[in-house]
Amino acid sequence: MSREPMTTSGPTPDTGDVAERRAGELNARELVRWVWRQVTSMRTALILLLLLALAAVPGSVIPQSGVDALEVSQWKSDHPDLAPIYEKLGLFSVYDSPWFAAIYLLLMISLVGCIVPRTAVYARALRAAPPRAPRNLARMPAYVTFTTDEDVETVLATARQVLRTGRGPAGTRTWSRLGNRHRLRAADPDEPDAVSAERGHLREFGNLVFHVSVIVVLIGVAVGSMLGYQGGVLLVKGQTFTNTAASYDDLDPGSMFGADDFDPFAFTVDDFDVTWLTKGNAAGTARQFRAPISYQEGRDGERRTYDLRVNHPLTIGNTDIFLIGHGYAPVITIRDGNGDVVVSRPVVFLPQDPSFLSFGVVKAPSARPGQIGLDGLFFPTFQLIDGDPVTVWPDDLNPLISMSVWTGDLGLDDGTPESVYLLNTAKATPVAPTDGRPLRIDLQPGETVQLPDGLGSVSFDGIEPWVRVQISQSPGKLVALGGMIAALLGLLGSLFVRSRRVWVRARPSSADGAGATMVEIAVLDRSGGSDVSDVLNRITVALGGPARVEETND
Repeated sequence: MSREPMTTSGPTPDTGDVAERRAGELNARELVRWVWRQVTSMRTALILLLLLALAAVPGSVIPQSGVDALEVSQWKSDHPDLAPIYEKLGLFSVYDSPWFAAIYLLLMISLVGCIVPRTAVYARALRAAPPRAPRNLARMPAYVTFTTDEDVETVLATARQVLRTGRGPAGTRTWSRLGNRHRLRAADPDEPDAVSAERGHLREFGNLVFHVSVIVVLIGVAVGSMLGYQGGVLLVKGQTFTNTAASYDDLDPGSMFGADDFDPFAFTVDDFDVTWLTKGNAAGTARQFRAPISYQEGRDGERRTYDLRVNHPLTIGNTDIFLIGHGYAPVITIRDGNGDVVVSRPVVFLPQDPSFLSFGVVKAPSARPGQIGLDGLFFPTFQLIDGDPVTVWPDDLNPLISMSVWTGDLGLDDGTPESVYLLNTAKATPVAPTDGRPLRIDLQPGETVQLPDGLGSVSFDGIEPWVRVQISQSPGKLVALGGMIAALLGLLGSLFVRSRRVWVRARPSSADGAGATMVEIAVLDRSGGSDVSDVLNRITVALGGPARVEETND
């Protein structure tokens, strides 16, 4: 009896809606799985590591607000067209920008996703026995066969001893390279004529250590950025710094760093000394900086001294104090038209080039009858060359200040914050003598010039050095250092540990089991590109076979 074929409408219970989907279309679960596999692949981790390195380049080239706010301000004034673009891109604070944090977090996720399954695979490999000997050892890239008068049991026993201990049957070392002991497969009744051994599991361990160490370094950096801080301050000789947030010129605290976390201390810059090279191609560069300071921990701490030098920071509690820059602060006195002293202090001039040609600003908002502003250059060793003023040496051997004079509204009364290193001349007018040209005053130490129109006078009284120090807490630096050391060790292990497998098979050369024994030895380098002929030769000699390659002495 014939039957009509059964038909169904809609999806079958086994396939669901698979038949209705287009080729390559993924549902939500499959899409998440695919994205996870892409993110946690080793290729993605390497790409993200490269992106992180590239993303750090702007932080090394462009001045960072958390490192040197003065240099950032100077850079913005020198590049007014690029500054707004860089601000929007976060290039003045690269390491705090959202795009850098995104790369950072993705790299962390990718590394963890790579390491966890690889660790599981490695753990299974450690527990697994070496594989059995292939049926045809002659197909291995390093292979040798020979006959010996020893019986099969003796050959196999010797092979086990050689591979397990690295020593021949008489106790002499078969090879002397460290790590040539192999792990053996237990005696297998199904394979009584072969010995299987392997070594080199530390190679994969080195890979895992390297990747874990990268995560440790990233964690150390993250801990330092969240729990630590970094700030800078510029101090003239004789000034005292107290470690509070208000004392810093620029401060970049971590997201979890509070005002109570500052170590209580204060220090005074007692002096500054620099030694210049006077001969050779490096003449004019500094050989040594030295800033003697006196400091005190807490309110009742003992007063101590320390020579602050480059790469020799002072550590107080958990805080490090670094010497990172220096310059000149001419002592300038301004008297207004009434004869009153309105300014009399060292004025910081910022170096513009290695010759320490420096730019500075002086503001006297309380001067009468009108506000007075000065901006111009400081020449440590002034000289006229072909009519052009230059400084021929960075030391203050022949100092001179050359400054323009402004009067009027300097923009200090409207409440808008102004940089102390910039002079707002939008509403001010240049002071001009009777000839109509803008006035420029040139002064050497001890000289005074009278300003026209009864504005007052300007005196150049002397020079004081200033130093810039960086003060920071980096609680994760030891973690990051440990991670870097472990990463280096892991990398060395992954590069120099060779992973290989060795098989030795011994059979009677005749069917009746009498007479000589035929021995086959094969070596497989799993690392790739390694010459195992020396290893093969040593095992062959230890088992009583002829040397096929020349012995090497380690």
